[in-house]
Amino acid sequence: MNGLQIFLSQALEYWPQIVAGLGNTLLLAAVATVSGLLGGIGVFYLTLSSNRLCRRLTEAYISFFIGTPLIVLLFLMYYGLPQWGVQMSPLTVSVIGFTLNVSAYNARYLMTAYRSLDPDELQAARAQGFSDWQVFRLVTLPQVLRLSIPALSNQAILNVKDSSVAFLIQYTEFFAQMQDLAVRSFRFFEAYLVAGLVYVLLVSVVVLAARWLERHYVLPGARRKY
Repeated sequence: MNGLQIFLSQALEYWPQIVAGLGNTLLLAAVATVSGLLGGIGVFYLTLSSNRLCRRLTEAYISFFIGTPLIVLLFLMYYGLPQWGVQMSPLTVSVIGFTLNVSAYNARYLMTAYRSLDPDELQAARAQGFSDWQVFRLVTLPQVLRLSIPALSNQAILNVKDSSVAFLIQYTEFFAQMQDLAVRSFRFFEAYLVAGLVYVLLVSVVVLAARWLERHYVLPGARRKY
């Protein structure tokens, strides 16, 4: 058999593990996207606090996690915390690390969108007797989310691609399985090429979903091309 036939034969034998790895990739990307969005909304809300100390601490959180590479955070928790008696599974570490990181980025996107809102509209809501929480929930957040759809969609794309770094902390996602296949078959080019094509396919699905969201929910003037 030639090299390609060997690779295909090995890929067929290893197919269940590859599918399982792909499922783990989708799980991590989906959880990170949802938890990162919810966390980002929470952090964004704290940036609007009337308490100066709260705002400063929140800004410090955002700056720290935006400035710290994700892989450093994952290594710190997975390899560093056991020294202090704290051990977590690769999935748990990945979810926590991604959530902390993505929440910071999403909060920054939401804050940027917030600065484009009309202050008079927010003041009018307060003049109608709305509490700060009601202004945030009913006026600020809906508009900010719609304005941030392009940026949040791009972050979802990054979550899919960045999920590949989790194999470095022994999380058996798709790239980890393709790496194993490459070692087993000694066909590194073919294995990595297939992995790249699969990631392109996954990203394309996210892009299509993002375009649909833009067409239906984005505010005028906030559209951007992918």
